[in-house]
Amino acid sequence: MASKFTELAIDCADPRGLARFWCAVLDYEIQQEDEDGTITIGSPEVPEGKNRRGPVPPTLTFAAVPEGKVVKNRVHLDVNATDREQDEEVRRLLELGARRVDVGQGDVSWVTLADPEGNEFCVLAGRFP
Repeated sequence: MASKFTELAIDCADPRGLARFWCAVLDYEIQQEDEDGTITIGSPEVPEGKNRRGPVPPTLTFAAVPEGKVVKNRVHLDVNATDREQDEEVRRLLELGARRVDVGQGDVSWVTLADPEGNEFCVLAGRFP
């Protein structure tokens, strides 16, 4: 058996604020909040998450760290709008607190944004269920 991708850990200054942003982006919900302030969000459709056999929607875990983001992410999320066109989704995400960023992507089909703490992510042009 191979490993399965179950969780992406994200260092940040404000775990609660970033968790709220990504819950709104992905239609996730808070699944766990630890005493140290670390927050895990995930899909309400698969509440058993990583304990389920086979592929699962990964959870995102936000942990507070003292240092700020300095350079372009080496890993980032790509998202697809499932019920609207790319430009409509970009507008929605900007209203939630994302901002446009230029990381040298040039003329491409995706739109590069940053979350409220500056972590880059891309909104892809294709729509997938």
